[in-house]
Amino acid sequence: MSEFPELPPAALAGPLPRVPRWRTLLGSLAMARQPIRNLDRALAHHGDTVGLHLGGVRPCIVTRDPALTQHILQKNHRRYLKSDLTHGLIRYLGRGLLTNEGADWLRQRRLIQPGFHRQRLAALTRLMQAAAEEWSQELRARLAAAGGRLTVDIHAEMTRVAFHIIAQATFGTSMTDAERDRLSEVLTQIQAFYVRTIRQPYLRPWFTARGAFRRHDALSQELRELVRGYIRWRQAAPGTLASPEIAAPFTNNPPPVTPNLSPVTPTPPNDLLQMLLDARYEDTGEGMSEEQLLDEANILLLAGHETSANALSWMLYLLARHPEAAAQVRQERTAAGLARRPPEFAELAQLPYSMQVVQETMRLYPPAWILDRVALEDDEFRGLPIPKGTLFSLYIHGIHRHPGLWPEPNAFRPERFAPGQEPPIPAYAYLPFGGGPRLCVGSHFALTEIQLVLLEALRHFTFVPVAEAPAATDPLITLRPKGPLWLAVGSA
Repeated sequence: MSEFPELPPAALAGPLPRVPRWRTLLGSLAMARQPIRNLDRALAHHGDTVGLHLGGVRPCIVTRDPALTQHILQKNHRRYLKSDLTHGLIRYLGRGLLTNEGADWLRQRRLIQPGFHRQRLAALTRLMQAAAEEWSQELRARLAAAGGRLTVDIHAEMTRVAFHIIAQATFGTSMTDAERDRLSEVLTQIQAFYVRTIRQPYLRPWFTARGAFRRHDALSQELRELVRGYIRWRQAAPGTLASPEIAAPFTNNPPPVTPNLSPVTPTPPNDLLQMLLDARYEDTGEGMSEEQLLDEANILLLAGHETSANALSWMLYLLARHPEAAAQVRQERTAAGLARRPPEFAELAQLPYSMQVVQETMRLYPPAWILDRVALEDDEFRGLPIPKGTLFSLYIHGIHRHPGLWPEPNAFRPERFAPGQEPPIPAYAYLPFGGGPRLCVGSHFALTEIQLVLLEALRHFTFVPVAEAPAATDPLITLRPKGPLWLAVGSA
C-alpha cells in the first residue's frame, strides 16, 4: 500500500465511547444474525472506534479507523497477534499459515512464499484458464439446451469453478463432483458452527451437551483424511499422477472417491503440493512433516477456494446490476486484440479496467470482512491507552464503505482504482487481503484467477439480476451471499 498517502495525524476525541455490557448482551441475538448491520449502526452512532462486549460477554474494541488498523497490522504489528478467535480454527483447519503464529508462522511463510512468485503464477495461469473454459463450455451447453435463457445460482457456479482451480493448482488433478460438493457442504457447516460459538459464547455449554463440538470435530477429520489421501498418493508415486489406490475415502458415510487422475507423466507436476513437498527449511535442510504438509495443503484448498468463490459471485452479481461496466470490460478486451482468445499471463496488464472491476468488487464485498488481533503488551495510539490483552476487531467491511474515505461509498465505481484518480485512496483504507507482514500470501494468485474467470464469463455470457432487491450477505468467516444468488444468463 506504499503508493497511498498517510492519513493526517488526528487524536481521538475524548475517551473511547463504549456500549454498555447489558445493551450488547440484550442485542447479542440481533448481532449474531446481522453483524454488519448492527456494527454499522454502532459505529455511525459512536464514531469510528467503539468498545463493546462480544456476544455480550467479552470486552472488545471494534474499529473502522484505517490509521488504528495500520498501527495494529503494520506499524506496531509485533505487539499484536491474532487472538483465540482465529486460533480456535486450529481445531478444525490445522496449524497452517492462516492460523499459525510467531516464529513458527514466519518459518512457514518463508518456506511457502516462493510458491506464489511470478514465475510459478505464470505457469498456473494456463491451468486457471483451462478450468474457466471447462466451466463456460458446460454452461454454454446447458444454455443451449434451455433455449438460450437460463437462471443459475451464480454462487454455486463460482464455487465449482474455484474448487476446480484450487484443486488443480494444489494437487495437479480435478476433484470429483462428490468430493467437491461434500467439501463445500462440510466447510459451510464448520464455518457456521464456529462463528456461532464466537457470537453467542453463552451457548457453548449447550453445544457441548448436545454433542455439537464432537460432530464438527468429525467433519474436520473428514476433510483432513481427504487431503491426506492426496498427499500420500503423490508421495507414493513421485513424478506421476496415477496412483488411485492411495487416495483416502471419506470417513463419514459418503461413497469412497478417488482423485480424477491424469495420465502418467515423466516429470513431477508443477503444482503447489509439489512445491510443499520439495520445500526445505534453511536451518535443517529437511522438508515438512506429513502433519504440517496436511495443515498447509488444507489451508490452501479451503481458504483458496472460499475467498475466490465469494469474490467471483459478488463480481458477476455487480456486473449484472451494472451492464455498462460489463460492456466496458468487453470493449477493453476487444481493443487489446483479445476478443476471440483468452489472454496470456503477460497480457493481463493490458486490461486494467477489468482489474479495477475486481478491485471494486473486493472493496464492496471484502472476502475477509473482519480481522481480530490481541495486544501482547501495553500500547498507546493517539491518546488511546491499549492495555495488554485488549481484543480488537478490525472491521474491514466498515473501512471499505467509510463515507469519510470513499465518495459514494456504497456505489459500484471501478474507476476509483484507475491511476491518478482523486481523491487518492488513504493508507489502509483498502484491505481485501489484510495488511502488514500477514498480507495474504496468495493475493496475486487470487487476483489473477478472478480476472481470468471474469474475462471468460463475459466473453460468452450476459448476466441479468432476477430480483430487484439487493442481495443479502452471510458474514461467516468470509463474506458469502445469504442463500442462492440467482442470475439470468444469456449468450453474449
